[in-house]
Amino acid sequence: MSCSVLGIGLAGFGTVGSGVWGILEEHGGLIESRSQGSAAMEVRKIAVRDLSKKREGGAPAELFTTNLMEVVEDPLVEIVVELIGGTEVAFNLIAAALKVGKPVVTGNKALLAERGAELFAISKETNTPIYFEAAVAGGIPIIKALQQSLVGNQIESIAGIINGTSNYILQRMTEAGLGYPEALKEAKDLGYAEADETLDVNGWDAAHKAILLGSIAHGFLINYKNVYVRGIEKVTPLDIKFASDLGYVVKLLSLVIANKDGRVEIRTQPSFLSKTHILASVHGVFNAVAIKGDHSGESLFYGRGAGQGPTASSVVSDLVEAARISETNMGFLPYKEHGSLVDIDDTATSYYVRFSVTDRPGVIADIASVLAKHKIGISGTHSPVDADNPDADFVEMVFLLHSCPFGRLKQALAEVENLDCLTSRPVVFRIETL
Repeated sequence: MSCSVLGIGLAGFGTVGSGVWGILEEHGGLIESRSQGSAAMEVRKIAVRDLSKKREGGAPAELFTTNLMEVVEDPLVEIVVELIGGTEVAFNLIAAALKVGKPVVTGNKALLAERGAELFAISKETNTPIYFEAAVAGGIPIIKALQQSLVGNQIESIAGIINGTSNYILQRMTEAGLGYPEALKEAKDLGYAEADETLDVNGWDAAHKAILLGSIAHGFLINYKNVYVRGIEKVTPLDIKFASDLGYVVKLLSLVIANKDGRVEIRTQPSFLSKTHILASVHGVFNAVAIKGDHSGESLFYGRGAGQGPTASSVVSDLVEAARISETNMGFLPYKEHGSLVDIDDTATSYYVRFSVTDRPGVIADIASVLAKHKIGISGTHSPVDADNPDADFVEMVFLLHSCPFGRLKQALAEVENLDCLTSRPVVFRIETL
């Protein structure tokens, strides 16, 4: 690699790509000074789909190409930045760059979570690093914190709100009493949700990020197919109201927890969280990650989880790391061949369970007897009267349950569903005590 000005190739020049260009143009001299001359950089090739599209940023027209592989093949490009998204084309681009010895910077969380094993194998074989700070939590330097600042710790737990779209939607449902469709529309109108919001609201955007954090913290590649994920699509204003009445808020939480037996628990789902917990105060599109190390204790990382500036800032941070490459600075590589995940049925928390039941005597006793049969304790019940419909034939009955394995709860609820008093399937939320 050149020891003077490093050539950068950008694959993609959308929101983030143009943001990277802007930072390098505005702060190139500052970056070079802070890195003591080791990170002087200039963009030498930009690959896009359509040359005729009007673009912000002011990059010279001669830098643009529609041939994606030119950012790899151009001899003046020494570091490749992948910002096109998706999995198949991005995989081929990154693999090609690694095979010719060009370090890669990417923000592609889905690709790394689903096909990272293949890419990290190529990275190891070619001794060429992949950097991906921008893949998790936008401008929050969470990857570097795990790899560098907390390197002397066993990571006991990671708890994060790492999808801003879902967090905004849940907040609006909480504060304004909006239904899910109305809150989603508002998020789209404000530009917080993509035209296709699927990965944001079904939990997988956050889950991809949690998989990367778990792999870094525990050293083995986590198979996304074994990760438990639930989104916010079925969260209702009723459950949000009950949560508030009971002293909780509903948040889409991603958790990575180390068990004492060496297995790792990893899951993403909407959960009840005490209003007094610091993560409960994370509002809007902001992200936050709480990490507990065995020696460091708890650390909180908070900031904007998406957007041009924060994400581009993380890309530039990785570019500086890539510019300082050495044999001892290889980015992330798995350091364990194998690791074990906790089966979701073996994970245990307390629970909120809401039953829609016919309004007749003995309902509580019927449900409680089934729960007792499965050795599940009840810490409280909640059955508010519907002031708008006091003569309804059915009522909402909430049970707060003591901690038990999720598999046991599922067995009990399957039996409860056979009772003739239920009018619909039970609604379940975990109550997290982080």
